[in-house]
Amino acid sequence: MKIIILRHGKPVTPPLSWLSASAFSDWVKEYNAAGLCPTSKPTEHAKNCANKCHALVCSELRRSIESAKSLKSASTILSDSIFNEVDLPVANWQTIKLSPRIWLVTFRTLWFLGYTRTSESFTDAKLRASEAVEKLTEIAIEHKSVLFVGHGVFNRILANELRLSGWSGPINPGGTHWSFGVYEQ
Repeated sequence: MKIIILRHGKPVTPPLSWLSASAFSDWVKEYNAAGLCPTSKPTEHAKNCANKCHALVCSELRRSIESAKSLKSASTILSDSIFNEVDLPVANWQTIKLSPRIWLVTFRTLWFLGYTRTSESFTDAKLRASEAVEKLTEIAIEHKSVLFVGHGVFNRILANELRLSGWSGPINPGGTHWSFGVYEQ
C-alpha cells in the first residue's frame, strides 16, 4: 500500500502590503479562498505520481481542489475538510503594521507555542491528522495507492502521524509547491 502526500501548487497571493494584525485576518481569509496561480503547473514527476495512484484526495480549500484537478488524473477525487490546512490564530492588534509574511511567521510560531485564539490547537490538529491517517489508510486498503493533495503545515503533521502509525517515508514530505513524499506499508 502507498500514500503519497503532495503539497498543492502555488496559489494566487493577495497583495503583500503592510497591514495590522487585525487586517491580516482578512488577508488570510482571502488567501484561503484563492485558487491556483495560472502559471503554477504540476511537475511531470507529480503528474506521473498522480497517474499511478488509484485514488486522489484533497482538502476543501480551493488551491488544493484546483491542484488535484490540474494533475489530470483519472482517479477518484475525494474532498474533505478533515484535510484542510491548519488555521492561523489571529489577533485584533491595530497599532503595529507588518508584511503578511512576517505576520504569518509570527502567528505560526505563536501557534506552535500554544497561542490559538480562534484556531484549533496543535494538539487538536494532531488529533485531526490522526483521523485523516485512518481515512487515508482505508482508501489505500481499498485502492492500493492514494495521492493526497494537501498543505504545508498539515502535510508535515500528517506525515508524522503516518510514521507513528507504522508507515515508512520521509519525516518531511516537502515544503515547496508540487513537492511530495511517498509513504509505504
